[in-house]
Amino acid sequence: MEIEALQMTPVSMHATSHLGETQEPKEVENFGKYLTNALKKTNSLQLESERQNALLAAGRIEDVSQVVIAAQKANIALQLTLQLRNKAVSAYQEIMRMQV
Repeated sequence: MEIEALQMTPVSMHATSHLGETQEPKEVENFGKYLTNALKKTNSLQLESERQNALLAAGRIEDVSQVVIAAQKANIALQLTLQLRNKAVSAYQEIMRMQV
């Protein structure tokens, strides 16, 4: 059985102000691009945290709070990514348990 990807069409909205101005519709980013960008951002936060730790170990950083903040940002981003993955896996398993 072959499963096809969902074909979602973005909703296009046009707004008109009472002043007669119109707003240009924003470019809608699909979920795949959004997820890819989020994973790249999480990875960059992890790499920045590692770089800060290496600089601290080498004695090149005088303010330890920068290292702690970078580590906490990376940790929070990683935890969020793991929770999203767990929810996606749980939803997939729930769909697979459904009787047709």
